[in-house]
Amino acid sequence: MKRMLFRGGSVFDGTGAAPALADVVVEDDRIVDVGTGLDGDEAIDATGRTVLPGFFDCHVHVLLDTIDVWKLVNRPFSYNFYVAERNLRRTLDAGITSIPDAGGADLGMKQAVEDGLIAGPRMQISLTMLSQTGGHGDDWLPSGVSVPMLKEHPGIPTNIVDGPDEMRRKVRELHRMGADVVKVATSGGVLSPRDNPAHAHFRPAELDVLVEEATAAGMFVMAHAQAADGIKNAVRAGIRSIEHGIFLDDEGIELMQARGTWLVPTLVAPHGVLEAAAAGAAIPESILDKARSVIDRHTEAVRHAIEAGVRVAMGTDSGVTPHGNNLRELDLMHELGMAPGAVLEATTRSAAELLGVADQRGTIELGKLADLVIVDGDPYDFATLRERISAVYLGGRRVA
Repeated sequence: MKRMLFRGGSVFDGTGAAPALADVVVEDDRIVDVGTGLDGDEAIDATGRTVLPGFFDCHVHVLLDTIDVWKLVNRPFSYNFYVAERNLRRTLDAGITSIPDAGGADLGMKQAVEDGLIAGPRMQISLTMLSQTGGHGDDWLPSGVSVPMLKEHPGIPTNIVDGPDEMRRKVRELHRMGADVVKVATSGGVLSPRDNPAHAHFRPAELDVLVEEATAAGMFVMAHAQAADGIKNAVRAGIRSIEHGIFLDDEGIELMQARGTWLVPTLVAPHGVLEAAAAGAAIPESILDKARSVIDRHTEAVRHAIEAGVRVAMGTDSGVTPHGNNLRELDLMHELGMAPGAVLEATTRSAAELLGVADQRGTIELGKLADLVIVDGDPYDFATLRERISAVYLGGRRVA
């Protein structure tokens, strides 16, 4: 077996240590040695560079490249799958080697990546986002028509559920169709037309059944949760991660700490809505008003959560923002007070722990998969990090 040696650079291994000079040796798809003075059959000069674990983005939508609904509904149905191929490629180019898709990707897309038909990060899929009638995933408009961003099809089930019995059946259906994780909206949201981000959705009995069935099937649950009560209902039910967390309050923070619940902030997402409108996307003024109203509240909620020590994993909601710009989120997290090492851990080890894959990914350690990112210069200079990625490896194979 050929030994690939990454020689002469610094290594950020994701275990909590600061970057330090070291070599990394890879055989096949695994890391087999980390240290100094190592040898190999093929040497890659990493002098002046840092070797890091492959990055995670814990909240993406690979089928979306716009939030302009009227642009989406004028596309042929299959076009979005080719858009997804491009988005996966851009994500990989940004050093993101692992993602959970938070709605849109189906089992066929995941299998196409796994089989090497298309290039992309390692994927978990949720298929769709479960929503109550009138909730964040209900696309009904006052005209009486429904205009979905992501259409149901044979690989994606309907997503509106009401009551515990419907919830139980739907989770089983998601599992049957290949979901790795279940996504649910426990509050209203910004992009949906007829709900309020500050209102909680689903009752505790519905969420209890959701978590019970997901757990029985070996799936985690992620919650689109912006309202304070929606966040707390999700945490009390045992949901693993809070996505967005815009109106997270002190009681919610205490609950998350007590239960070990993760926060995936997606700080860049509300900015993305306003930037898309400024670039010409046809977005209703009511949605823009919601986006403007939540940015400052979102920032403060995440800042307080970070200060309190809530577990944080990096996620962007890419699709709302352009794929390939994922690392912009790291700079925003740093601006809110996260130490540079903690920011990188949020997109490596911590993210791997959230997704349940820390035994295989997220750190540079013996036996782990050789998902690696090589960065020129300072890995803590997040504002320019994307432009300084020189190589990306997936299982020891250079892919970008």
